[in-house]
Amino acid sequence: MSLSVDIRHRLGAFSLEGAFTTSGRLTALFGPSGSGKTTLVNLIGGLLRPDAGRIAAEDRVLVDTSRGIFVAKYRRRIGYVFQDARLFPHMTVAQNLRYGRFFTPASERYGDIEGVVELLGIGHLLERRPGSLSGGEKQRVAIGRALIASPRLILMDEPLASLDDRRKAEIMPYIERLRDETKVPIVYVSHSIAEVARLATDMVVLDTGRVAASGPTTEILQRLDLLPEEERAEGGTVVDMAVVGKDETFGMSTLASGAGEIQVAGLDAQPGTIIRVRIRARDVIVATEKPRGISALNILPGKVIAVSAGDGPFSDVQMDCNGQTVTARITRQSASQLGLAPGLEVFAVVKSVTFDRSNIARTNTGELAAPASTSVDNVS
Repeated sequence: MSLSVDIRHRLGAFSLEGAFTTSGRLTALFGPSGSGKTTLVNLIGGLLRPDAGRIAAEDRVLVDTSRGIFVAKYRRRIGYVFQDARLFPHMTVAQNLRYGRFFTPASERYGDIEGVVELLGIGHLLERRPGSLSGGEKQRVAIGRALIASPRLILMDEPLASLDDRRKAEIMPYIERLRDETKVPIVYVSHSIAEVARLATDMVVLDTGRVAASGPTTEILQRLDLLPEEERAEGGTVVDMAVVGKDETFGMSTLASGAGEIQVAGLDAQPGTIIRVRIRARDVIVATEKPRGISALNILPGKVIAVSAGDGPFSDVQMDCNGQTVTARITRQSASQLGLAPGLEVFAVVKSVTFDRSNIARTNTGELAAPASTSVDNVS
């Protein structure tokens, strides 16, 4: 399903103006606090009426101020998951889930309660009340309530923001399953590059109430200039790689993509498993000759595409490694001394590969590998 947004809205001194279209399975609205993410998602959900503009989900117009169209929120068939779960405390989990179907006509229901319960792993919680649940369990129930309402679209407004790292690791695999196993598109609000890189197929970058860029996550995260200053160190290359070999002697796994092969430690996944890998720009060294006698195991040959220098001390170097763009953030002094320029043949030395053990996609047999709950920085 495609989502098309073109709106203008003012809240006090804050002005939001943005336009984008996405067909992504999970589209992240990304930006710092105060950039307009929650306002935008509330406009999509019908919690706010825009001053001007149009919002359409597939061929259904939800808002068109020029034609006087404003579909009430309860008629939009949109599920909403907030930062806090907002479950009814006097109801059991099962009752909270069933409440999600209340406003959906029987003829339009597709949500299978048993299937949703299995998908989110909440069968053992059905008779409990929200007060006895952990933060991660509450959010899983909230997601289930939204999904059982048979929505055409799910909105998630920073659903992990109130959780600690352990609870985030607990719930992320279930959001991935929701993304991969259902046909319901998700709009996901976040200010965390790590969350976006792991979960989002597409992203919309917001900056002070304006859409700075939109498109596939793999492309946007290469544009470090689009990211807030405090998050630029987390940007870089996101690529899906296949496990092609394991070395039991040294506990290493070999991953392959178009860019070449890399080796990572501590990965418990069988050959054929697809894993999303994030190579942060700060973890890439650029060499004009193939390094020898170093501990780094992952050295990818490539060619410089572009060198962009900002006002600060850093330059962002984009390299074409056999069709895959790899970005490095180095000092402008190093870029000058190396004579980096488009067309120059170089080597990208990957110091560290960031991946999540629970970030395991479908295997080539179509089965979903069992998720774990820890993250690993693989320092070569």
